[in-house]
Amino acid sequence: MEKIFVCLTADLPPGEARRVDCDPAVAVFNLDGTIYALADRCTHGEASMSDGYLEDDCTVECPVHTARFCLRTGRALTQPATVDLKTFEVLEDGDSLYVLVPTGESQ
Repeated sequence: MEKIFVCLTADLPPGEARRVDCDPAVAVFNLDGTIYALADRCTHGEASMSDGYLEDDCTVECPVHTARFCLRTGRALTQPATVDLKTFEVLEDGDSLYVLVPTGESQ
C-alpha cells in the first residue's frame, strides 16, 4: 500500500471534496466531519466524482449523468451507473489526511 498525502485536515472543510492525483485518482469527501475516499472516475462515464454533489444521505451524485454512489461502500445506487466505485482507506495523522492506495492498482 502506498500512503498518499491528500491535504491538511483544515483544508477540507465539511461539505467539500478534493481530487488526489495518483494512480488511480481518488476523490476525498468531508461529510459532516467524516472523511470518505472513492475512485474519482465515475464508472458510467469519464466524470470526476470530486466535482460531484455531496448529499446529506452519505451519497455523492455524478456531476454529469446524476448517478448516485454510497460514500461508505462505493455502491452504485442509481442509473445510469451499474458498477460500484472502489473505496479507499483514509488515515488522519496529526493535522494531515492521507489515502492508502494499493501499489500498481488501476481503476
